[in-house]
Amino acid sequence: MARPWRALRRAGRCAALAGLRARPDRFGGVSVDLAELRRPLRLERAAFGRWLREALARWRHEGRVAVWLRVPILQSGLAAAAAAQGFVFHHAEPGSSTLTLWLGEGPSRLPGFATHQLGVAGAVLDESTGKVLVVQDRNRTINAWKFPGGLSNPGEDIGDTAVREVFEETGIKSEFKSILSIRQQHKHPGAFGQSDMYIICRLQPSSFNISFCQQECLSCEWMDLQELARTKHATPITSSVAKLLLYGYREGFDKIDITMREFPAVYTGLFYKLYHRELPESYNNIT
Repeated sequence: MARPWRALRRAGRCAALAGLRARPDRFGGVSVDLAELRRPLRLERAAFGRWLREALARWRHEGRVAVWLRVPILQSGLAAAAAAQGFVFHHAEPGSSTLTLWLGEGPSRLPGFATHQLGVAGAVLDESTGKVLVVQDRNRTINAWKFPGGLSNPGEDIGDTAVREVFEETGIKSEFKSILSIRQQHKHPGAFGQSDMYIICRLQPSSFNISFCQQECLSCEWMDLQELARTKHATPITSSVAKLLLYGYREGFDKIDITMREFPAVYTGLFYKLYHRELPESYNNIT
């Protein structure tokens, strides 16, 4: 008896599936992208369901452990056919969703999708005056002083986010110097109930004339760092970091800075950034 997938290939009963390929990955799974369909609008859900059922039989026979199925938004109806085969949603993007099916033994060992959002703020300190840039949000119930910042874009480095957000909110240009603090929070209402990471960076200004965004900010000013550390009209995290920044300003930033170094990743052409306290030169030279 001919194997069902060979019979399907010979019959060619659905031309819309022509060109659709399963790409093996190094973890023993396969990925299928329905964006590769040549005639997606002619593909019926039942025909896709038959193709998928027979393809799953082949992948199990090959010993594949998982299937990743990307479904463009205009082909969302095909997700139902995949769900009937046991697929579940893994994550969604603006133009597509990705479903997965674990084929290996035991419970699924596939990694979950990202569950955190990353917020970054910039503490811009003018060392010549001892003043730091602060804002009050326009759309908050309590207009407490805080450092300007916002959410990091996908693929954007922490320092770049801080510099960009400060400029967009205040018109001040700056340069990333270090990380000062990291806050971790879970079940955050502002992050759709997911976990939230909030990083405050130390920035050095290269311009000083404020031109703040009227839509986002109620006010913006250069405030004496010591005053910010003492005022009751600042958010708790701002007060804490202001005291940390004041300590570094007085005693040396090497006592508070978490600096960055860049290294090549194991993946060709990619790099990663490592953040840590600066080491003494004697330790940097150890080989």
